[in-house]
Amino acid sequence: MPQSLHDAFAATPALSQAMGEEALIAGVFAFESALARAQGEAGVIPEAAAAVIAEAADEMTVAPADVAQDAARAGALTIPLVKLLIRDVRERDADAAGFVHFGATSQDALDTALVLQLDWACALIDADLARLAAASARLAEDHRATLMTGRTLMQAATPVAFGAKAAQWLLGACEDRERLRAAARDGLRIQFGGAAGNLGSLGERGPAIAARLAALLPLRFAPASAAPVPWHTRRGGLMNLCAALAIAAGSAAKIARDVALMAQWEVGELAEPPEPGRGVSSAMPHKRNPVRCLTTLAAGVRVPHLMGTLLSGMVQEHERALGGWQAEWAALPDLVKAAGAAIANMADALEGLIVNPDRMRANLDSLRGLPLTEVAALALSPHIGRDEAHAVLTSAAQHAVETGASLADALLREPAAMEHLGAEGISRALDPANALGASDAIIDHALVVWRAQQEAFNQGEKA
Repeated sequence: MPQSLHDAFAATPALSQAMGEEALIAGVFAFESALARAQGEAGVIPEAAAAVIAEAADEMTVAPADVAQDAARAGALTIPLVKLLIRDVRERDADAAGFVHFGATSQDALDTALVLQLDWACALIDADLARLAAASARLAEDHRATLMTGRTLMQAATPVAFGAKAAQWLLGACEDRERLRAAARDGLRIQFGGAAGNLGSLGERGPAIAARLAALLPLRFAPASAAPVPWHTRRGGLMNLCAALAIAAGSAAKIARDVALMAQWEVGELAEPPEPGRGVSSAMPHKRNPVRCLTTLAAGVRVPHLMGTLLSGMVQEHERALGGWQAEWAALPDLVKAAGAAIANMADALEGLIVNPDRMRANLDSLRGLPLTEVAALALSPHIGRDEAHAVLTSAAQHAVETGASLADALLREPAAMEHLGAEGISRALDPANALGASDAIIDHALVVWRAQQEAFNQGEKA
């Protein structure tokens, strides 16, 4: 099914499919098929009936529009879908129809369908986080010595290496990937609790059937040995996964903000990779708008509010919720798609990011050494004390700002600076290459973390 206009802007095609209505319906029928097989194996329902039900469920295809109104009237999508399945099974075997959805409740099927969707979506997002990390690692390594203006509170600060900035992006991506995988392991569980969440209609056989149901619906992230205990109104694990996605979206949006600011025409330090038709202006042919950043930043605005809706929905009544669970149905897929799109767009952007080291250095040099006032003050402090050194640099900086002189020339006018540093010492203190501090160590640390994570995840997948 083609993407909607909304999803074309706010989701990737793969995530639109994973979190789409067709996948939700398919998940409901996957639950019904696995439930029948598990119950047939356990002798809860006749094996012949189980085979008929499973075959019918596996072959069912239902268009969302065909059940939308009935689902709205019933209050749950499962109800019209189960009715259609019963009708199909009855046509195959009238006796088997009485065992469809046996001992289950609507929320069991819908929550399990959602978990199957999330398992698929998390695998897609995990792969994009890996791309984002790899692209950041390349930038960190390639630009260890690329000098640029550090910026704090949107103003010029001390010089930094662009590689160190990319190393921070890398560490964020690694943390987000670890957090997402851990949350998926803890939060993705099939749902099977029956009407009141205690599998009362199945007696002592309920837990064994639940375990077999989980085995028939394997998940990429959840451990195979995980106990499938019902969680109808206990939504913490699911919310933890959503929070991990929301944090990852925020991390991606932080990168997007950095890139967009550095891509401004008058800054010109970065640019998104060119692509025909992307970022064009309808009125100004010279423009190349950073639309990957735009999409990511839009997600960064939307996701916190979607997360707020989901957290509000945790306040649920007794054994089954009235309103709180249902509030998830629209908000949760939107959050997953928005977070995934944010990450995928920034992975795309960084993989082909155009870096302009000459412009970075030119912008730094245009500040005439003023970002190095702290470094120069620290060089002077051992001779005259911190407070007096700060006063000397304040005087020199004011002179440079008022006259347009360089900070170096202004310091040559300061007796204390000349006495204790001399012209050569002033020049050395104002060399931005000497102001990078622990940049190399930070970059090395980020690369070690990234490589260790890659190895651990690869080993885990092989196991």
